[in-house]
Amino acid sequence: MFVKESGWYLLFKSANNWTRSQKKRAEILFAQYPDMKEAYMLTHNLRLLFTQTKEKGIAYTKLAHWFRKVEESGFQAFTSIKNTIHHHYKGILNYFDNRRTNASAESFNAKLKAFRASLRGGRDINFFLFRVAKIYA
Repeated sequence: MFVKESGWYLLFKSANNWTRSQKKRAEILFAQYPDMKEAYMLTHNLRLLFTQTKEKGIAYTKLAHWFRKVEESGFQAFTSIKNTIHHHYKGILNYFDNRRTNASAESFNAKLKAFRASLRGGRDINFFLFRVAKIYA
């Protein structure tokens, strides 16, 4: 709870949702640390891209503009994020087709890994698939 109590919590929220005191803190913080404001805006713009954009083509264009802003900023951490998104952008942009993620598939994969680990090296593949079908189907 340190983050929430210390006032840094405002960096994790949209500026639209800031309280009056958080707005004052942000004004002071960003005046003292302009790089932090730029980093916050990059993060906020990426968040808005996913929450407000409805169409895949528009999202693609906005993502390209975000990439340009990241390159102009020179922040190494954002460059790393940009490169990761660029590498996987086709799959990421599929989110805008029907606004679904692969979270359920990832969750099921985690359950399978945990189940496999609990078997401690079972070798019978047919029995493994039978057990998976019985437990998770």
